[in-house]
Amino acid sequence: MRLFTTIAGLRCYLQIEKFGQRQHWATAASAIASPSVISVALVPTMGALHSGHLSLIDRARQENDRLIVSIFVNPLQFAPNEDFQQYPRTLEADRALCEQAGVDAIFAPDAAELYGAEFGDRALTEVNPPAMMIRGLCGRTRPGHFQGVATVVTKLLNIVQPDRAYFGQKDAQQLAVLRWIVADLNLPVEIVPCSIVREPNGLALSSRNQYLSAEARSQAAVIYRSLQRAEQLFAQGERQSQLLIAAVREELAIAPSLQPEYVELVHPTTMMPLKRIEESGLLAVAARLESTRLIDNLVLRDRRPIVAIDGPAGAGKSTVVRRVAEELGLLHLDTGAMYRALTWLVLQSKIAIEDEPAIAELASRCEIQLEGQQVLTNGQDVTHEIRSLEVTAQVSAIAAQPAVRQELVKRQQQYGRRGGVVMEGRDIGTFVFPDAELKIFLTASVQERARRRQQDLKDQGARKSAWKIWSGQFWSAIAKTVPARSPLCERRQTRSKFSQMDSASRQSWRKLCGCMTIAASRDRSGS
Repeated sequence: MRLFTTIAGLRCYLQIEKFGQRQHWATAASAIASPSVISVALVPTMGALHSGHLSLIDRARQENDRLIVSIFVNPLQFAPNEDFQQYPRTLEADRALCEQAGVDAIFAPDAAELYGAEFGDRALTEVNPPAMMIRGLCGRTRPGHFQGVATVVTKLLNIVQPDRAYFGQKDAQQLAVLRWIVADLNLPVEIVPCSIVREPNGLALSSRNQYLSAEARSQAAVIYRSLQRAEQLFAQGERQSQLLIAAVREELAIAPSLQPEYVELVHPTTMMPLKRIEESGLLAVAARLESTRLIDNLVLRDRRPIVAIDGPAGAGKSTVVRRVAEELGLLHLDTGAMYRALTWLVLQSKIAIEDEPAIAELASRCEIQLEGQQVLTNGQDVTHEIRSLEVTAQVSAIAAQPAVRQELVKRQQQYGRRGGVVMEGRDIGTFVFPDAELKIFLTASVQERARRRQQDLKDQGARKSAWKIWSGQFWSAIAKTVPARSPLCERRQTRSKFSQMDSASRQSWRKLCGCMTIAASRDRSGS
């Protein structure tokens, strides 16, 4: 693991890691080098790392090839009366935790490095979020806070240029502001929200919790209990903001030492106050205990359940999803059909499969509608056309393209916003609907998956040997085991990464290779 305190050092490191070799400075500066073949994640922190931070780091480590953690106590987000000087700074302990967690590099600059040598003596370019998003909740008592957060995070995103950046849901207003800024400024990064991590008594983990005495830490558990009480009322049908807030305040009153700063119900995306929950609402609390300011929140969703079924091809997901949808009276959302519909449109438009920019443009402009079992593309019924052998042969290559993936995931999330859907497909429960009420991973043996796939092809009038089918599924299975730059790993990358597996995993795959070799000889001999 590397530790960098300068922008120059970190950028040089990332340049070498991304492109695999040192390049002429003019090539790097003009940003015309060959595309990156690795994915980079950023976890921005102010240090004093705890289990909440480590949960972000762990997820980022699993989903990306390289992981950068920034540690910087940002002076711009502290008001004059706040704890900037007292904020815990534990770089050596943080460094040890990062190394144990598999972090590739830490970026720990000082204010002069990040904001310039004359920081404090000259005007500074700042990022100002929309006023509607920061006038309430924490913004009411922390003037300038979100401008400071927005400025430092935008700088970090520009310096690191990650594919994904990870933030905790505990700072819900911060998360909403950053997602808004990324969308408004067209920053090429995915903001990944991660669930709140709590202490055993329910207190949301925070670096400031270490300020609390043992007695105060015990009393602070009432914050989460108050949110849970409102959640129980919500489950019983209560939707009025006034009554939900009253339930929270009544529970908070049990701890007289705790001084509520606010209890509010707002829209999770815009942070605008709600009088009634129609789809979803963010119930947020800030309170002071002793000298420590604590925040927590809970998202209340008024929607029917989402059932997400994931698993490899040929496991029977489509069959199961249709049956489940029929039994529960839910909408069957066939995400695979969306990728097939786009693939059909690419073929019809005579666009080369490898022309990713043209396909990205097409994906962003086309209309794909799912109405029961019917699939419409730009108003045309393509229900049967998308099951053709030509589409089947190309859909994996289209679905593996990051721009396609990003666009169709947004559309799938729009379909499921009100709930009441059963969805199947790769990464449905992790990337598309991580908050689904029920997640199922459905699988089957390689032999059974090959048999089902061969039957599908036979039904379509095609012949394909079980050896070729098993070979494809073999590499697909490895793709779920080794690190990848995207959820749908390209097969050529997977082969090159086979050597990254540990010895036990490699031995398991060699055994599978042996089974496949035997199966291939039987298939070729007709037995």
